[in-house]
Amino acid sequence: MHLLEVDLGRRVRAGFTRRAGGVSASPYDGLDLALHVGDDPEAVAANRGELAAWAGAPVVFGRQVHGVRVLRVDSTDQTPLDPRREDIGLDGGCDALVSVDPGRALGVLVADCVPVLLAEPRAGVVGVAHAGRVGLLAGVLEAVLAEMAHAGARIDLVQVALGPAAGPCCYEVPESMRAEAGAQIGSLPARTSWGTPSLDLRAGCRERLRAAGVASVQVVGGCTIEDPASYSYRRGSPTGRFAGVVRLLP
Repeated sequence: MHLLEVDLGRRVRAGFTRRAGGVSASPYDGLDLALHVGDDPEAVAANRGELAAWAGAPVVFGRQVHGVRVLRVDSTDQTPLDPRREDIGLDGGCDALVSVDPGRALGVLVADCVPVLLAEPRAGVVGVAHAGRVGLLAGVLEAVLAEMAHAGARIDLVQVALGPAAGPCCYEVPESMRAEAGAQIGSLPARTSWGTPSLDLRAGCRERLRAAGVASVQVVGGCTIEDPASYSYRRGSPTGRFAGVVRLLP
């Protein structure tokens, strides 16, 4: 299985999937992990099964809506484990998950937004977040860190990996949007490789995480828009979704 594996500390398995592999047919062509993009549900189920085999546990995904809601995942909830079923958070969606349960892996689906994996190995707490422009500005990272702290994590010991995402080289936006975003997060404004206004989402994530007290932030992979090894909505639709996955090991 093709993954970008990352080290988030002892007792943690984490990584970002790539497009290669899987059984999805054209135009998804690979390891599509999304149930909401028009792909064959049986193909997605097979792809999710392959991912679960790597993780060593069923992978739970949220129904992402570019918001800040965080759901706690543990062995006492009713989270569906059948990969053909809808993702959790149907009653309003969720863009971050937190767990202290080694029996579940957490997943975040993306195709240009930033997949964020978080772990505090000492306390045995892991999390994921979906950080696009809207969610990042609304505070999704602060929300997931708050839930991790509630679960016992020390924020200064949280380790974070930011996966492949739309880069400032290609993530073109109107000048008004660039200015508005920059007024909230100073590191967001950027320029494309051809000189037009853009946003640097991962720089914005780093700024918000460090302001919240996170010391360890690593960046993995490149720009999804220019990298055919990743799915990218901006490069062309329909397209699949790749995932960031984290699991607390027993």
